[in-house]
Amino acid sequence: MVGRGAWLWENLPDYRDSDIDRFVAQIVPVVQAGKLRTATVTAAYMRQEARARGDFAPMAFAGRDEILDARKVDPVIEYRRPAVTLYTALSNGRDFASAVTEGASRLTVLLETDLQLAKTTQSRASLQSGGYTYYRRVLSGSENCALCAIASTQRYKVSELMPIHGHCDCSVQAVSAGYDPGQVLDPDLLSAVHQHIEATGGTIDTTASSKDYRQLITTHENGEYGPVLAWASDKFTGPDQLAA
Repeated sequence: MVGRGAWLWENLPDYRDSDIDRFVAQIVPVVQAGKLRTATVTAAYMRQEARARGDFAPMAFAGRDEILDARKVDPVIEYRRPAVTLYTALSNGRDFASAVTEGASRLTVLLETDLQLAKTTQSRASLQSGGYTYYRRVLSGSENCALCAIASTQRYKVSELMPIHGHCDCSVQAVSAGYDPGQVLDPDLLSAVHQHIEATGGTIDTTASSKDYRQLITTHENGEYGPVLAWASDKFTGPDQLAA
């Protein structure tokens, strides 16, 4: 889906309002289909992962509307934002090619975030219907940021939608029903990440404890797509500010 979106953006004949209207009309159905496909694949993964542990608890599919409306904004408005980025870049003196590239980067973040929201929304539905209380974050791919690496060492409640951030691609793994492993699941990794941050300029206590974890990263409530994993010092637009 990300590749399709990039192709549509880069092959616009122009970037005037009429072209952007056509782009939005083309990209929104692609995004909706991509969200539903991501949720379907996620549901299958969650069932397979549970059965591999010998757990055959039923796992329900999240509702179609729940998947499509995970980001609390009209997709027609959302997918005009790359154009806003492009126009802003031009008004700030960027050359046209650079402005188009900035718009493409904005589009990529939007697409990746929508797919990740579909994944996390379905993961929550699967785990809640399966009777689980806790889950853990599972790192994906060959590169992961410090936020996700630290978060992967902790256990979370299933009732809380997994916090995300830009370019996040983490997955979910259930913690066995009826079992609480404690806040810190991997103290060695937590300590290693703390030490790496300190070595690259950070000044934090490297003791592997849940208290240190909470002092370092936090969850902000984003006005559009809910919980966002962030450094404790980061600021986000909340629901009240978004409404205003």
